[in-house]
Parts: sequence; structure tokens; C-alpha cells
Amino acid sequence: MGITLTREQVLALAPDDSSAKAASGLLADNKWLRLGADEDALWGECQGSGSKPYQAQVDLSALVSRCSCPSRKFPCKHGLALMLLRAQGNPRFSPADRPAWVDEWLSSRREKAAKKEAAPARADNPKDDAELAKAAARRETTRWNRIEAGCNDLERWIADQFRRGFAQFGPEQRQDWSAMAARMVDAQAPGLTPHLQAALEAMDQGLAHYGEAIERLGLLQLLNEGVRRRAQLSPARCADVRAALGWPLDKDEVLSVGEAVADLWQVLGQTVEEIDSKLSERRVWLRGHASGRDALLQDFAYGGRGWDAWQTGAHYKATMRYFPGSVPLRAIAVDAVAAQSPAPSSPADVDTALDQLSRCYAANPWLAHLPLVLAPAILTGDRHGWFVSTAAGSLPLRIDEDAVWSLHAFAGGAELTLMGEWNGRSLHLLSAWDAAQGLWTAEASS
Repeated sequence: MGITLTREQVLALAPDDSSAKAASGLLADNKWLRLGADEDALWGECQGSGSKPYQAQVDLSALVSRCSCPSRKFPCKHGLALMLLRAQGNPRFSPADRPAWVDEWLSSRREKAAKKEAAPARADNPKDDAELAKAAARRETTRWNRIEAGCNDLERWIADQFRRGFAQFGPEQRQDWSAMAARMVDAQAPGLTPHLQAALEAMDQGLAHYGEAIERLGLLQLLNEGVRRRAQLSPARCADVRAALGWPLDKDEVLSVGEAVADLWQVLGQTVEEIDSKLSERRVWLRGHASGRDALLQDFAYGGRGWDAWQTGAHYKATMRYFPGSVPLRAIAVDAVAAQSPAPSSPADVDTALDQLSRCYAANPWLAHLPLVLAPAILTGDRHGWFVSTAAGSLPLRIDEDAVWSLHAFAGGAELTLMGEWNGRSLHLLSAWDAAQGLWTAEASS
């Protein structure tokens, strides 16, 4: 019946060891209320902690899985377990009619693939090229006009907030702020929505956080000015504005004209965040061994689509094609191949690392994250939260409670090399190394 799966093949798909271990714990028959298969797919319903079972499914043609569970890993433990059960030859995988939820998913995948293959190849024709260029220019002008109209509304709205004041912030104002965040999506400037939502969250935390909200409104007003004066900006600054608006260059264009840096790259850390119930974002941070350049691989997945495999701590030979900007960070990896790890190099001292981040934010104040490596560093905590103590002082830490105890056990009280995302206020910890180059990652401890 269709493809033959092996246990080794399935485990090679696991995003990390903890996912493989968790999947092995779901191989008992009593965990699965339903199992089914045909030539194209596997499916099953696994009882979780909620009232409704999780619905897992696998497209056998591509070994891509989808699941209704809230996991941010692809494939999740349910998808892995489903494939492991098939590899074991579980007799409950008898041929059966697909449920509607499986059929809809497979049909959607096949339809998208068919449309892509059926797209007619365009013959090289200067006249066609000119028409396409004109159409692209019209679309760009239309979008800029919509963005400018939205930014004009935002500028008036920000002025209204300061005239009204923040002392009486309540449900009516909260609804007004949410409405303006939605307005930015309508204006085709979705990158502004997270700034407004973060400002609203700061307001909800009370008076002590009003300063953070005001700072974010100031950055939004600076962006309004950038949109209005875009014709006067340098290409790099205009790219900063576009990226902040949520309108970066197309990947094909980056692959064609982006700055190319070939190097041996180490994966410093990675994280996956769920934006909504159907959309997830993954950020992978790398550093070039010879160039010292940092690179961010930023990808988005809809409806459970899997990611390309990047292993934290490992090295890869690749050429990075950078998106333009005053602080080029986001990149596309080309021809990445796993490589042997060189001898570890010493990271920059803490003062130098923090000075570099300050220069980056001065060049592009709209950057959401910057990579920060700290060594030596010690994890500390008090009633206010967790901190990273370094020779330059203490930095606030963002880390899950489960992960922090895992890190304590890994450190054993010793100094570590820590890596995370710095947002100007706190460090989102992603990975850590001990003196023997043992590796701890937040993704494996969650």
C-alpha cells in the first residue's frame, strides 16, 4: 500500500530529540481513537488533555504532516507517532475512506501544486516585459498610496492620544487602539500592527509601563515621516521603512540582487512563535566563522507546513543573500551544506557586544530583534524575575519557567555562554554552552 516507512526515516524527520521521545510515548493503541490510511495519506485521532481528540494527518507523497494540536514544532509528536505506528505495521491502518478533514487538506495541497505546475511559461518578449514592468509599477504606486493614507490616519490618531492624555486609559481607549491596529492591516502596512499591539499591552500593564508605550508611538510617528519623505531617503533607509511596514523585497529579487556572503555559518539559536491559530514564524540566527556577520533566516508556515532543518550549534557552508537595509540581518541561505565544526572561537566581550547593538538600533530603530551572545554569564533571579549577570551588569531575561530550571541543571552553578534575541529591553534566551561546549537549547527544554 503506497510508500513504505521505516522507523529511522521517521525519526530523521523529528525537529529535536524531545519530539522523538514524546512521539515514542504515543505508540500505545489506547492513545488513538481512530487510525486510517490509503495510498496517499495516513490519519488518526489521538486523545489529548482536552475534550476533543487531536486530528493528525500525513501526506505520504511528501511526508508532510498537519495536526490540530497547539504544538509549534513540525512535525509535532502526534504526526511523528502516526508515522511510527505505520512503520511498525500497525494492523489498524486498514484501507478506509478518508474523513472530510483529511480530504480537504490533501485536496488543497494538490490544488496548489497543480496550479503551480500549470502556470504557463512566459516567452521572452520585450513587449511583455515592458507591460509587466508597468503593471508592477502601478501596483507599487497603489500600495504606497494606501500606506500613506493609513499613516496619515495613524499620525492624527497618535496626536489625539497625546491630546487626550493617558491617565484615564480604559476599555473605550483599549477598543480604539485595537481598531487602529486593524486599520494598519487594511492600509497594507501589517508591520505596524505589532507595534500598536505591543504599545497596548504596555498600557494594560499600568502606569510603570506607559513610557514604553509612548516610546513605541514615537517610533511609529518616525515611520510616518519616513513614508512621507520616502523619495528623499537612501535605498538602504527606504528598505528599512518597507521592512518595518511589513513590505520587504520579494525573495526572488533578494536572490538576484542581494549582497552575497559565503562563509561557514554556525546556528546560534532558533525559535518558533505562533502568530495565530494557523500561522507560525520561525527565526534562525547564524554567525559567519570568517566574516563575523550575523544572519537571520525568517520563515512563516501556514497550517502545519514543515520547516527546512537547521540544527542549533551545527555549522553549514552556505552563501547568504541579504535583504537590503541599514543593518542587513535577514537573509536567504543558498546551497547550504552541513560541515564539520571548527575549533570554537571566543565571543566578543560583553561591552563590545552591547555597543554593537546600540549602533545597530541607532542605524535602524525599527529592528524587532538583534542577536546577542554573552560570555561569561550567570543566570540569577529574584522576586522581580530572572536576569543574566555579566561583567557589564545584569540584563532582564525572558524565559519559560520550565526552561529556566532545565538551564539551572545544565549550568550547575558555573558560568555559561548565552545566546538570545535582544529587543532593547530584555533578552529572549535561545541557547547556552558550558565550558566543555555542551549545548542547551530552549526549544528542546519546552
